[in-house]
Amino acid sequence: MKGHFRSFPYTRLLLLTILIILLNGCTLNNPYRASERYRNIYYTTFDEPPKHLDPARSYSSNEYSLIGQIYEPLLQYHYLKRPYELIPLSAESVPEPVYLDRNGRRLNGDAPAEEIHRVVYEIRIKKGIMYQNHPAFARGPDGRLLYAGLEEEDLDGIEEIKDFEATGTRELVSDDFIYQIMRLADPQLHCPILPILEKYILGLDEYADSLRREVEEIRKKRRNGGDAGSGRAGDPIILDYSKYPLPGVQRVDRYTFRIILKRKYPQFVYWLAMPFFSPMPREADLFYKQPPLIERNITLDRFPVGTGPFRIEVYSPQREIVLVKNENFHGEPYPSEGEPGDREAGLLDDAGSPMPFIERIVFKLEKEAIPRWNKFLQGYYDVSGITSDSFDQAVTITPEGGAELTRFMKDKGISLLTSVRPSIYYMGFNMLDDTVGGYTEAKKKLRQAVSIAIDYEEYIEIFTNGRGIPAMGPVPPGIFGHLEGEEGINPFVYRWNAEKARPERRSIDEARRLLSEAGYPGGRDRDGRPLVITFDNAWTGVDAKQMISWYIKRLKLLGIQLENRTTDYNRFQDKMLKGNFQLFSWGWNADYPDPENFLFLLVGRNSKVRYGGENAANYSNPEFDRLFRIMENMDNTPERLDIIKRMTRIVQEDAPWVWGYYPVSFTLVHRWVHNLKPNAMANNTMKYIRIDARERAELRREWNRPVLWPIAALAVAVIIALLPAFMTIRKRLGL
Repeated sequence: MKGHFRSFPYTRLLLLTILIILLNGCTLNNPYRASERYRNIYYTTFDEPPKHLDPARSYSSNEYSLIGQIYEPLLQYHYLKRPYELIPLSAESVPEPVYLDRNGRRLNGDAPAEEIHRVVYEIRIKKGIMYQNHPAFARGPDGRLLYAGLEEEDLDGIEEIKDFEATGTRELVSDDFIYQIMRLADPQLHCPILPILEKYILGLDEYADSLRREVEEIRKKRRNGGDAGSGRAGDPIILDYSKYPLPGVQRVDRYTFRIILKRKYPQFVYWLAMPFFSPMPREADLFYKQPPLIERNITLDRFPVGTGPFRIEVYSPQREIVLVKNENFHGEPYPSEGEPGDREAGLLDDAGSPMPFIERIVFKLEKEAIPRWNKFLQGYYDVSGITSDSFDQAVTITPEGGAELTRFMKDKGISLLTSVRPSIYYMGFNMLDDTVGGYTEAKKKLRQAVSIAIDYEEYIEIFTNGRGIPAMGPVPPGIFGHLEGEEGINPFVYRWNAEKARPERRSIDEARRLLSEAGYPGGRDRDGRPLVITFDNAWTGVDAKQMISWYIKRLKLLGIQLENRTTDYNRFQDKMLKGNFQLFSWGWNADYPDPENFLFLLVGRNSKVRYGGENAANYSNPEFDRLFRIMENMDNTPERLDIIKRMTRIVQEDAPWVWGYYPVSFTLVHRWVHNLKPNAMANNTMKYIRIDARERAELRREWNRPVLWPIAALAVAVIIALLPAFMTIRKRLGL
């Protein structure tokens, strides 16, 4: 009978299976493979799949965090120095403008803008820079491209770029930059900065019109069954960019080219540091325009081709994106100088060492804040922001108003990096609206009253955990033209407290007085009807209800009824274009560190309703516009600063915006992450980061030790639960 019992091991097998599952669930919580434990990999997150990785189309921060590591435009920002300083990247040096008059004679750099007829930037690129290995460059023994003219049957087993068997590379040349600038005018790409560049690059507007007409003609013939162009109606049209003249971009030799501007524009050099001015090899562009590849979603928007320190290895935007070190990277030394305090902070320990330091960058899709936060605390992500839900766990506010890490975070060796971002979040009035718009004294006082009532000191404390600075005008800290102290306050909203040496918001009583003088005593017009203002926004997040309720309560103090109109972002943008709003909320991140990039948001010719520009308030003040035309092309001199002061005072009085706040960025960094310094202008910063992978592995193991007592308790419970069955089997078998 005992031998008969041994043939029925089901009870023991079930028990063993349960114990193995429990043990694995408690000990194997590491989301990464064991082979990665000591590897030099940087782990981070993204919360929304990128839309465009083509540098001619991309214009979003989540996209720049990827393509900034892959593409190399002509210039970059010094990683450590502040104020922000441009330095060469793929160019040999930062180009200096040459000013010419109408007769082609060279002018001095301080020549008046009206005397300057042309501006020439001659750019020489570095020799020996190679592209990443890519099938677009693969050639056969006869020198012909292997993967040109692909048919569907050629793509068996091809789902991603890495599935192609052969790859190649070649040297970066000046033609690649010229080709990219021409691409920006291709109407099929819808480059977001083309309208700006057309104002300055000689002949670019006419060149873009020529391409546009050709594309329209080919599309028309395709629709009518003609033979112009090739392919179906939806296939890309292959344009010969050299077919039309572009006098503003000239090739000098293999490594040199010129960009010619129609007038003085000192800020143009900043554009040369943006991904729009990355090189684009013609082979890669044509490779990705092949219909069989497009049908498989193998496009430039998903698989970039660059010369930078990293290249894409895995692109699964619904799960993860992995960058790996570019084997052909030309190399770059870590900076050997910075600003005061950088050496003491260890930011110069790697001075002169070759970059990049990390071999892989793993971006994990994390849509929810809590799982992302918990994985950071476990050591599975190397850096983290701080959400409102996790703020109290991470940071305490000192009596002086400063931010300090909690004891829990300090014990983990986590550091806090803070920096004021060159951005502004603001509320704007529709200056075309009959009620809140206009330029009479009464209309100004109405907007000033609202500006006082919307207490951004309180808003910052409640909704951003103190991570912000109330704005006094359009130019944020760190940008030329921003003023501090008494000189910088908005006198229509604040008073200066000399004793405390700080600004103080004017009282609600003062706001009520202004509203009464505007014709709305107690928030009612002459006929006793309440003043109702509509508020358009695209707030759909978890805090939206509380935020909107706060705005309603603030204006209720004046007797004003705020009518909320929340919509999705696409509908919100449509309202902005049509002018169907009164009060709205928006923001702006700097493209480059110059006041022109903020002040242009209030220039009349940039009105969103009238001209489709970025002036969403549709503000138009002739004196402000006149001063802007003088200021926009000036160098940073005392004269320019004086003009900016005058412009700022004009818009403070007119109050087309409730000035909002400048956001402050908080970043948490684990102790094994080195060389991390916030840089709001640069987007290619991951090459500077160094990871101590061994320290990370040891701390992960320490922080995530398995808790075994639940397993033991469950095992006992399982055994007790199975005892009756065990006894029944023994009884039936006569044991």
